[in-house]
Amino acid sequence: MLKSFRGRPTAKRFRLYSRFSKKFSHATPILRMAEPSVLRAISAWLKERARMKPTGKAFFVFVSEQRKPLHRSTVNLLLRKYSAAASLPLLVHPHMLRHACGFALADQGADTRLIQDYLGHRNIQHTVKYTATNPARFEKLWR
Repeated sequence: MLKSFRGRPTAKRFRLYSRFSKKFSHATPILRMAEPSVLRAISAWLKERARMKPTGKAFFVFVSEQRKPLHRSTVNLLLRKYSAAASLPLLVHPHMLRHACGFALADQGADTRLIQDYLGHRNIQHTVKYTATNPARFEKLWR
């Protein structure tokens, strides 16, 4: 779910709230460092989404054709459908996107603690797997 810092949501000023369980949620200012093309795409989507006039009090980024928050089972179905259509050797699920984000941040040289905070890990051991598999992180160590 996205919530604006103040007032109406815009692509430049919102945070992503992820609900991992009924007891734990995490807020990430995800778009502060986004590329301009990403901000333009999100701005366009927010305008399109506003035309849909979604129901409910909370602001959810993705809504269904019924104008309600997109259900997690719908996301799972879509990912399975598109991974099969792409002839991938495995069926993609949402958590794989989370892992891809962690590995991408590690490959870009992000600090392990930063990745931990970004992904909302309570335990650093859950984050180390992203940085431990990237031997390129040592290349600039002695230059």
